[in-house]
Amino acid sequence: MAEAERIIGTPDTPDAAGEGQERPDAEPEREQQKQEQAPERTRGKRRVAVLFAVALFAYLLDLGSKMLVVAKLEHHEPIEIIGDWLRFAAIRNAGAAFGFGEAFTIIFTVIAAAVIVVIARLARKLHSLPWAIALGLLLGGALGNLTDRIFRAPGVFEGAVVDFIAPKHFAVFNLADSAIVCGGILIVILSFRGLDPDGTVHKD
Repeated sequence: MAEAERIIGTPDTPDAAGEGQERPDAEPEREQQKQEQAPERTRGKRRVAVLFAVALFAYLLDLGSKMLVVAKLEHHEPIEIIGDWLRFAAIRNAGAAFGFGEAFTIIFTVIAAAVIVVIARLARKLHSLPWAIALGLLLGGALGNLTDRIFRAPGVFEGAVVDFIAPKHFAVFNLADSAIVCGGILIVILSFRGLDPDGTVHKD
């Protein structure tokens, strides 16, 4: 009779008794996974912090230099740094970096804003220090020139960028342009070496 009751009722087996319940070793496994993922998350946060620190440094350096140029150098004679080979001369540039495309100021403004958005999205998956530095340079440079586009004459989104570094036989540029170029070169080098922003390395 007892045997029949066991057949008709709920089976008294280890599998049935444990159905719907967590295995005893499930909690330690989850804790181990959390411990393994914690250093990775911390590392990612540090790389993002480096990105924004580099961007802030590049932006403030560019902004400070432009304010100084406008206050002390604009409407004055150029300052010779290395004879005729390098001078500081205040120039208002409505085009892109190094004075190209003056007829497309609004387009360049939109492109700069788009670059900032893309970098902000990439930051969420960033785990590489060299990429953090490269993207930080790009972000700081883009913000520097975008600030000019928005706040300087002749109007919002049409403002002329302040350039002042004038090498001989070369276009006049500023520190934001330099940051963008350096960041771009670094990205090309990292791409050729197969290093991705998330820290993985491929040999395609």
